[in-house]
Amino acid sequence: MNTQALSGLKVVELGQLIAGPFAAKTLADFGADVIKIEPPGEGDPLRKWRLLHNGTSVWWQVQSRNKRSVALDLRQHEGREIVKRLIAEADVLIENFKPGTMEKWGMDYAALSATNPGLIMLRVSGYGQTGPYKDKPGFGVVAEAMGGLRHLTGEPGRVPVRVGVSIGDTLASLHGVIGVLLALNHRNNTKSTAAPKGLGQVIDVALYESVFNVMESLLPEYSAFGVVREPAGSALPGIAPSNAYPCCDGQVLIAGNGDSIFRRLMSAIGRDDLAGDPELATNPGRVARVVEIDEAIGAFTRSRTVADVLAMLDAADVPGGRIYTVKDIAEDPHYRAREMIVPVTTADGLTVETPGVVPKLSLTPGALLRRAPALGEDTDAVLADIGVTALQLAALRARGVV
Repeated sequence: MNTQALSGLKVVELGQLIAGPFAAKTLADFGADVIKIEPPGEGDPLRKWRLLHNGTSVWWQVQSRNKRSVALDLRQHEGREIVKRLIAEADVLIENFKPGTMEKWGMDYAALSATNPGLIMLRVSGYGQTGPYKDKPGFGVVAEAMGGLRHLTGEPGRVPVRVGVSIGDTLASLHGVIGVLLALNHRNNTKSTAAPKGLGQVIDVALYESVFNVMESLLPEYSAFGVVREPAGSALPGIAPSNAYPCCDGQVLIAGNGDSIFRRLMSAIGRDDLAGDPELATNPGRVARVVEIDEAIGAFTRSRTVADVLAMLDAADVPGGRIYTVKDIAEDPHYRAREMIVPVTTADGLTVETPGVVPKLSLTPGALLRRAPALGEDTDAVLADIGVTALQLAALRARGVV
């Protein structure tokens, strides 16, 4: 018995690279049947991104696991007609093309929902489907800049840096998944004789808005006080102490910003004078003297190893941790105990380790049930399900439609 939360949900994915496909991957991890449409010949460009094994990115094993691949040329009329048939039977459609592309192909929501009123359409783009910037090309890196994040990532006075992963795309994906789940709940509540599945709707996710949505107090502080938050390196501005501190063999992150946590931390480093200082009893006082506090902590950590400092923090019940590389992650027993490192064997026989499924549900957990597909691996089976005969399929293949 399949107990996954989204079992029975049919999803058609027209996206490529990160934002749309990551949303589809998340749904697939929890049981949704995701049919990924890729152009014949080369497929999703992500297949060629970063490190390749036998011509295919190992990243592909993360982004496209639990999906089925159909090779279909949407530039051809016949290809679009076939995908419309797939969408007519789907619960969710995911696309992250430039706004207007779906309309140009005759696949706007009005047309698609005419035959499938329960369809939920997730549209991910740089700037959204409306507004003066909607027609501009938008990638995650640009969204991170426009959303306010890129200005904050870096050391004071230096050029802002990328956070290291495609965070703008991933944030948009997760907002998209939230939107799909909300829309599914609404659809379930609007079932009727006229709409047996309930009413679908469009989810309009903009990359820059997804970044902006997690920017905490950035706008209220500017609105109320005219304050522009600036880069602060590893520190947490306005909250103290929380920073990275040097050890003799590396660095350690320490979050001692709770009132009682601060007192325990100061006692543990031999600074009972600071632990008992009434001016430092609450966060505003600590922020005013953050340089002094950071120097005190740094003086303690600098002559000790990361392991020794972490042992001290654990004994004092103070949050802290080493700064992990992927080697640290792969060797950490906690990751493996939580099934956050899962081996997968690729289509060409390579075994690679991939991140596990999150979040963890007690009754309907997600699972990695299928490796990422080879390009077009499922074309024949999926098209046969909608009535395409072997003869028709051969003719489509001869014309390069599939």
